Amino acid sequence: MARPIWSGVLTFGLVTLPVGLYTATEDHTVHFHQLQRGTSDRIRNKRVNERTGKEVAADRIVKGYELDEGEYVVVEPEELEEIAPGRSRVIDLAGFVDLHDVEPVYFDRTYYVGPRGEEYVKVYELMRAALDRADKAGIATLTMRGKEYLTALRAQPTVLVLHTLHWADEVRDPADVVDLLPERRTRADSKELRTAEQLIDALSIDWDPRAYRDTYEERVKRLVEAKREGEEVVGEPEPPEATNVIDLMEALSRSVEQSRSRAGKGGCAKPGSRKQPARGKRTTPARQTGEATPDKRAKQAKQARAAEDLASLSKTELYERAGAAGVPGRSKMNREQLIEALGRQGAAA
Repeated sequence: MARPIWSGVLTFGLVTLPVGLYTATEDHTVHFHQLQRGTSDRIRNKRVNERTGKEVAADRIVKGYELDEGEYVVVEPEELEEIAPGRSRVIDLAGFVDLHDVEPVYFDRTYYVGPRGEEYVKVYELMRAALDRADKAGIATLTMRGKEYLTALRAQPTVLVLHTLHWADEVRDPADVVDLLPERRTRADSKELRTAEQLIDALSIDWDPRAYRDTYEERVKRLVEAKREGEEVVGEPEPPEATNVIDLMEALSRSVEQSRSRAGKGGCAKPGSRKQPARGKRTTPARQTGEATPDKRAKQAKQARAAEDLASLSKTELYERAGAAGVPGRSKMNREQLIEALGRQGAAA
């Protein structure tokens, strides 16, 4: 079994659970050595004193914080350890947030969390099951390898998982990075938007990570093998041209037809594909005998307008409305379920 890269305790109110962190992922990237061109001579990096040009042994290197040009304060490793927060090796859960509220851009690395001893398995499973049922993440700070991390603890079906998060000041504002973001008042054409949503529905699949693999790594290995055998290397085709804005509606409509045709023939693009019901289609009760009263017709028209308004909103906007309306279980709902729940609330009101 793997050894934990960090050991400490996880606190949950007055409950303390000894745990270890284990690396959850591994790197399969093809790695190359640096060589001098025309030879098989390896190029290696050395720690060199820039003034003398001489190599310096690792045990002779210290950390220095530059105050001014050429002026440093030297800090020893043990001094950093002395001031490190959380020296008691504690993951203290400060509170719990909805998983929906944590934007993916904040996630960094992932670790499995395991109990350190058979006697702690019951407490561990209690915490895992509670987090799973609540669909929330516990937020805490953690000191590891001389650095403090913001972390989120969440449940998977059989294990607790700890994600290290970026601090707020490490996440860049997209407006400072991307030049051509749409303005807030910019709205997509409603017909094009509905067609794009139909395309998303038609291409919706079940999440199955086993259906995907690193094809670039495979191509690199084939390239290496071809060069080894002296064979010709065939390049990949160029990417398709950008869609003309004028032809956008036509491209969307043809994409929907193509995806539906493929699904009808059983030719799903990826394993795990599933056909979703088309968005916006709702079952209506059988028409009752007799003509509806003006009040009833007005109520039906109001409900129809409300349903159309909901269908034009994004999932994030629907979730915000569901939060304001106090819809229970909203964090586990998909877009269609949010529309249905908000529609029921509107009808009841």
